[in-house]
Amino acid sequence: MMTSQISAATERESLRFGYGDAALGTIVVAASAQGVVALFIGEDSARLLRDLKDAFPDADLVSDQAGLAQTIAKAVALVDAPHLGTDLALDLRGSPLEIAVWKSLQSIRPGDTQTYGAIARSLPMAATAQEVGSACAANRVAVAVPCHRVVKSDGSISGYRWGVQRKRRLINMEGVA
Repeated sequence: MMTSQISAATERESLRFGYGDAALGTIVVAASAQGVVALFIGEDSARLLRDLKDAFPDADLVSDQAGLAQTIAKAVALVDAPHLGTDLALDLRGSPLEIAVWKSLQSIRPGDTQTYGAIARSLPMAATAQEVGSACAANRVAVAVPCHRVVKSDGSISGYRWGVQRKRRLINMEGVA
């Protein structure tokens, strides 16, 4: 089971980051003192670092491969076997709606999917399917906040921040075609 911390950092902070190699590509993991703030998947570590800088423009990013070795190993294990879950501490940062969507996504069991509309209807606040989609697109913590488990109303697979092919592979890895 994952733990989540919700943070509203307002002053400049340091985020430690490091890289790992997973079945779906290279990952970069960034962590605050409270937990993982980012888990990005890609092919190019330089691009991942640019994306991390863009996502946290007010943070000092400090490479700490050795210090984050255990966290990176857990993140790689999660990406490689998403159905097993993780105990990574998360520091989720977003609007109240985004946080509500991400919490809802974390309750979807591995191997199951839900539609954007069903998630919108389940939230404690009014939201549209499009707003759920936007919250998924804003998610910075791949797989641990399982946006890959969200599908269109007809069951088809649509957009995914880290690529539709990766989304399809994650769903297939969990046993849902």
